[in-house]
Amino acid sequence: MVAVKEDLETGVHLDPAVKEVQYNPTYETMFAPEFGPENPFRTQQMAAPRNMLSGYAEPAHINDFMFEQQRRTFATYGYALDPSLDNQRPNAQNLCKGLGPHRHRRYCLCLGVAAGGLCLGPCCHSFIRKVVRKDDLTVFETGQKKIEKRKKFKENDASNIDGFLGPWAKYVDEKDVAKPSEEEQKELDEITAKRQKKGKLEDEKPGEEKTILHVKEMYDYQGRSYLHIPQDVGVNLRSSVPPEKCYLPKKQIHVWSGHTKGVSAVRLFPLSGHLLLSCSMDCKIKLWEVYGDRRCLRTFIGHSKAVRDICFNTAGTQFLSAAYDRYLKLWDTETGQCISRFTNRKVPYCVKFNPDEDKQNLFVAGMSDKKIVQWDIRSGEIVQEYDRHLGAVNTIVFVDENRRFVSTSDDKSLRVWEWDIPVDFKYIAEPSMHSMPAVTLSPNGKWLACQSMDNQILIFGAQNRFRLNKKKIFKGHMVAGYACQVDFSPDMSYVISGDGNGKLNIWDWKTTKLYSRFKAHDKKGKNMYFERSILHLLEAVEAALWRDQHGLRDLTGQDVDSCPTIY
Repeated sequence: MVAVKEDLETGVHLDPAVKEVQYNPTYETMFAPEFGPENPFRTQQMAAPRNMLSGYAEPAHINDFMFEQQRRTFATYGYALDPSLDNQRPNAQNLCKGLGPHRHRRYCLCLGVAAGGLCLGPCCHSFIRKVVRKDDLTVFETGQKKIEKRKKFKENDASNIDGFLGPWAKYVDEKDVAKPSEEEQKELDEITAKRQKKGKLEDEKPGEEKTILHVKEMYDYQGRSYLHIPQDVGVNLRSSVPPEKCYLPKKQIHVWSGHTKGVSAVRLFPLSGHLLLSCSMDCKIKLWEVYGDRRCLRTFIGHSKAVRDICFNTAGTQFLSAAYDRYLKLWDTETGQCISRFTNRKVPYCVKFNPDEDKQNLFVAGMSDKKIVQWDIRSGEIVQEYDRHLGAVNTIVFVDENRRFVSTSDDKSLRVWEWDIPVDFKYIAEPSMHSMPAVTLSPNGKWLACQSMDNQILIFGAQNRFRLNKKKIFKGHMVAGYACQVDFSPDMSYVISGDGNGKLNIWDWKTTKLYSRFKAHDKKGKNMYFERSILHLLEAVEAALWRDQHGLRDLTGQDVDSCPTIY
């Protein structure tokens, strides 16, 4: 650019980036044509004048109140002023525009109105309201809109006895509802009955309970049943002291096979872990030996659909089963007898006994209708309902010396409840959280390991504030949408989990480093547990026992004489 002060000889070259000029240029100087060669590739669109990047914007003024008035009027009544002012119906601006300077002054009483100017002051509205139709009223103007009345049939001739209607005449657009004849009514009743029968869920009848004992004798020579904790396996199963050190599994030593379909849950016998209880999609529950011959001791049959979850009581003498037939059943572990049944016509997803010794008659179940239901075994009635979740309840875990319990749901939240109080006192839900269908309490009772559906294991504190421990996040596995169980080693050294590819994943608790990963099964690894004396890996369809790199170890680290292995 070249700015001219006086003539071309005294021209000063200005930097285009400079926004300030040190003198006052004249009008001719400011609007002088540009010097220099023209761009031969300049299009007509590029040559057009512009005062902004996208083009040329004409100066205009829009009153905020008028704009909001027309917007609300259009949203309410469906019409608004046309800003082009062409072919307009009579309205305020067009009237003032069309009156002209002389006629406008005749009706306008405002001061300071220029000739030909527009006036929308209060003096004009008295005239405008007389000319403008009521249909053109805005939402801020008083007046009633004209409502079209419904037309009626007219027949006011009282002498016409048969055709006289009077004030009882029907509307023209009124439809007569004809009553069906008797034959049509019978057909409609049949159709309605069929639809109700088809749409109504048939009440699932409880299956006939029976049990099968797979061993010849239920009691030994001393009159002890299989519930008696064995003392000849080389391991002190009665001790509650955790082992000094746990080892990584290396070799598979046994497989329990017996279910014809996938195993949905596996539970070890309380305290000792010398028995194994498994439930399957084949509607059966089986009890196995963990030591000795590792036989199948008893089969419990009584559900008509797949069994979802099982839970021992504190002593292990009884257990609960939850199935898709909408029934929860209480079984005797020793005799196989079904003691009682419970149902509220909803599918139970998880079930837990209260671990307290004085509350063994109470249990809670997470249902498909977003509720946690508490039953009393003695009366068989529901004594409490925890109704705060927004999705099906997946897990229930007792914490804080069994005074509280934690539940997770399909609503991607974690809630903490006081026992017997139906209002959650802690609610954890973040936009980044996923559903957590598997939760495990650590052996020291301080942490909760949650299997998240975004292929992570999240650790929450199990005391006080239940905060997420961001330093303890375990990654590296693919759950593929399965509720793979998580567990801790008894000495809190390792964290294990299965995945959707049938692999066993073992992490270091302190560093969250993935220590080991190996193929354990051809199918998904869903249920995995550490037992105090040996490491068990429990898979779908079959359960496998793995030997560590030093062989089977008891609590003191001594070798255990085990039975011949299958694998």
